[in-house]
Amino acid sequence: MRPADYPVARERMVREQLVSKGIADTRVLEVMGRIPRHLFFDGDMGPEAYSDHAYPIGFSQTMSQPYMVAYLAQELALTGIETVLEIGTGSGYQAAVLSALSHRVYTIERIVPLARKAREVVDDLGIANVDISVGDGSRGWPERGPFDRILATAAAGEVPASLLAQLREGGFFLGPVYNGSGEQEIIRLTRAGQEFRLERLRKCSFVPLVRGRPEGENAAKDTG
Repeated sequence: MRPADYPVARERMVREQLVSKGIADTRVLEVMGRIPRHLFFDGDMGPEAYSDHAYPIGFSQTMSQPYMVAYLAQELALTGIETVLEIGTGSGYQAAVLSALSHRVYTIERIVPLARKAREVVDDLGIANVDISVGDGSRGWPERGPFDRILATAAAGEVPASLLAQLREGGFFLGPVYNGSGEQEIIRLTRAGQEFRLERLRKCSFVPLVRGRPEGENAAKDTG
């Protein structure tokens, strides 16, 4: 695609994939119409970068379809003052979207090459309020907490208690979990003291959350 074609592709993505499916948050729509999704892929994907499906980015990981990125951003209900923790950086696209909607984003990725690539793209775009760490996302990032929002972009059998402990009072966790039928659903857990109010939002399909040591060459705690 020619550089002049990408804004047109983003406008069409917003209109045909987001607005038509019920995304109504004007801030989310504006951000997704502006951030160059195609830069988060390796190589020139052309129109495929803005297509209506998830796309593999290597290492058995995927970039979520635009609608799901927008849906999660909308359900986080960000006003611009929040500190957000993201579990599963992947390509870095979701973090870039959240960076324009919140005060600061901390994001954790287990796979070193993915974290490194995400860091490069975020830096090239001049995004200064995203911190990327290589590590086990299930442990969270307690040194940077507490968080107003925690977003998981990989599905777990249950939400790790270590993540919930890093939520600020009134904050919430949002992300996919496996239910009793083995299907995935997006839930929201809102903190009220030591208790958490559960909301079941919708069925979904995400890669599984993998716990343990980082993978890839030159594994390190931080990419930057």
